Amino acid sequence: MSKQKVLLGMSGGVDSSVSAALLIEQGYEVIGAFMKNWSDCEWRADKRDAARVAAKLDIPFVTFDFEDEYREKVVNDLFEQSRIGRTPNPDVLCNKYIKFDRFMQEADRLGCQYVATGHYAQTSDGKLLSGHDKNKDQTYFLWAMPPTALPRVLFPIGNMEKPAVRAKALELELDVANKKDSTGVCFIGEVDMKAFLQERLPKDPGNVVTVDGEVIGTHEGLAFYTIGQRHGLNIGGGEPWYVVEKRAETKEIIVASNFHPSLFQPGLTARQLNWFNEPRTLPFGCKARIRYRQALQDCMIESNQDGVVTVSFNEPQRAVTPGQSIVFYQGEEVLGGGIID
Repeated sequence: MSKQKVLLGMSGGVDSSVSAALLIEQGYEVIGAFMKNWSDCEWRADKRDAARVAAKLDIPFVTFDFEDEYREKVVNDLFEQSRIGRTPNPDVLCNKYIKFDRFMQEADRLGCQYVATGHYAQTSDGKLLSGHDKNKDQTYFLWAMPPTALPRVLFPIGNMEKPAVRAKALELELDVANKKDSTGVCFIGEVDMKAFLQERLPKDPGNVVTVDGEVIGTHEGLAFYTIGQRHGLNIGGGEPWYVVEKRAETKEIIVASNFHPSLFQPGLTARQLNWFNEPRTLPFGCKARIRYRQALQDCMIESNQDGVVTVSFNEPQRAVTPGQSIVFYQGEEVLGGGIID
């Protein structure tokens, strides 16, 4: 029998490198693929690292240039959503449009039955499950991937913890064994988000106002601030202030102290929903998180009509941020998610 072919996204990091080795051990025919999605980053060094690993493991290595699609579907959305005062999550769209759509098309072209990545997540019987390493679980960023793609996706390190992944890389004598984890925006890396946005979005100053109506400063534009933000407000002295609201009609940023009730919300609505296992009877009790690495919160999906879910939480949630994601869980299973209004 011929081996089943897998197209593996190789970023040049330790996670995808160990994923390649594990797939080979499991008997797959592996093609390593580097995705170049953004020119203004350290992609050349990452590509070299990925190519070296592929050579050491003796697997084919290809490069795909998805920069046009990435700019159109991910970066343009980042600017547009920020412009209207929301805080989008580029990593979610990157997974939706690039890694599990455009990349899947290349897998089809190369005759691969599967695609694989180095995400800390798991699949079982067509379900998306949390990664075994709860500190690294990345399912928060995967909720928007097409459900039809899920049966063809492999997450080789999903049942491992990070120290074990590094130990495996050392055992295999991979050069990337101790390489620092990448952080920041998917494929762009660490950037000063405010400076990045100001490359295309003009400054549009307004007042910084307390919840009691006192003007205590000015800001450079609603696009450059997010709910719950403390730093960068340039308000000197006294207690720290946190953004609790952005008012587009008056160009005001409303701030409060860290534990002020206005920073907490009992519920939310979300749209642009994507379900792997949609609840059939409502109200439906489950768990959810509204930011990466947040502890799972008890919640109730109260309604799901016309593409909008209404969610209430057992405990009020801090800094509910329009444009960010809410992801629903039942046990280890990811039910789906949506974009917060």
